[in-house]
Amino acid sequence: MSSLNTLSDAGVSIWLDDLSRERLVSGSLAGLVARDRVVGVTTNPTIFAKAITSGDAYDAQIRDLAARGVEVGEALRALTTTDVRWACDVLRPVYDATDGVDGRVSIEVDPRLAHDTAATIAEARALWWLVDRPNLFVKIPAARQGLPAIAACLGEGISINVTLIFSLARYDEVMAAFLDGMERARDTGRELSGIGSVASFFVSRVDAEADARLDKTGTAQAAELRGRVAIANARLAYQHYERVISSHRWQALEKAGAHPQRPLWASTSVKDPSYPDTRYVTELVAPGVVNTMPEATLRAVADHGQVPADSVRGHFDDAERVLLELRAVGVDYVDLVQTLEDEGVSKFDASWEQLSRQLAETLSSVRPARTRG
Repeated sequence: MSSLNTLSDAGVSIWLDDLSRERLVSGSLAGLVARDRVVGVTTNPTIFAKAITSGDAYDAQIRDLAARGVEVGEALRALTTTDVRWACDVLRPVYDATDGVDGRVSIEVDPRLAHDTAATIAEARALWWLVDRPNLFVKIPAARQGLPAIAACLGEGISINVTLIFSLARYDEVMAAFLDGMERARDTGRELSGIGSVASFFVSRVDAEADARLDKTGTAQAAELRGRVAIANARLAYQHYERVISSHRWQALEKAGAHPQRPLWASTSVKDPSYPDTRYVTELVAPGVVNTMPEATLRAVADHGQVPADSVRGHFDDAERVLLELRAVGVDYVDLVQTLEDEGVSKFDASWEQLSRQLAETLSSVRPARTRG
C-alpha cells in the first residue's frame, strides 16, 4: 500500500483495467476502491469477452434475454452496460469527492464502427443513455474517423475516453478534437465541469512492436534501444500535453470551468518477462495523469514498486534522442505507430466478433421453444 499511496500522492490516478460481473458480485472492486487507492475503471471488448465467457455470473441474465428473444447485439449491450452501470455506482462516491475528475468507468463503442464517424456518434449517444450515469466515459478509438466523433460527443456533453493512441501526431489531433468539443459545449451553454475526458496513450504494445523490429535489425545500436521506445514515446506525449494546457485556448476553457483531458497510460502490463513488471508505472510518474493497470500489475506495484516523485519531466531530451536513434537504426516510427493503431482496432474488433458468436450460440441453446395458446 505504501507504494500505491506514494503513486497517488505524486498525482497519478490509479485505475483498474478490468471489470467483470464476478468482481462486482464478490465486492472485489469495492475492496480495491476502499483499500488500494483505485479511483477508476477501464474496460474494452477483450476484457468483456473474457468476463462473459468465464464462469456462470452472467447465466441468469442471459437466460432472461433468451426468454425475451433478444437478438445478440442488444443482449451484448445489456450485459456490458449492466456491469458498467453497477461499477459506476460503486465509484460514485469517488466521483463526488473529486468533483467529477475521478470515479469514472469506461465502456467502448462497438469497435467495428471505428472508421464510421456517424455510427460512432450514434453508438456513443446510445451508450450514454443506456448506462445513464454521470461518471461514465464512452470510449472512442483514436482512428482518423473517430476525431470528429470525439469533438461532436464532447460538444453534446458526453464524457469521452479516447482510446488506442500510439502516435504523437495522433495525440495532438486528439487534444485538438477535445478543445474543439469543449468549445462547442461552452458556446451552447453547457456546464463544462461535468464533461470529462482522458486520452489513453498505449505503452507496452509500443515496446513489443519496436523490440521486434529492432531485433530484426540485428545491430548493437538497435539492441541498445530495446525497451526504451515506449517510455520515451509516452514521456514526449506528456510534453505535448503540457504545451496544450499552457495554451491560451485551453486557459479560456479552464476559466469557463472545464477540466483538462488527462493523459492515461494504458497497456501497462509488461509483455517481455525480462523487463521489471512495474516499469510502465514507475517510469511514467507525473502529476495529473491516469495509469490504468490490470490487478496483477497493481499488486506488483504495491509489493515492490519503487515510485519516484516524477519520472517524466526532466527526461524529454533523452526521449527525443531515443526516437531519433530509432530512425537512425532504420525503424520507421510513423509506420510503427500506424501499424499498432490498425492492429489495436482489429484486435478489439476480433474480440467483439468472437464474443458475439459465442453469445449467439448460448442464446440459441437456452432459448425456450415458443408455444401459442
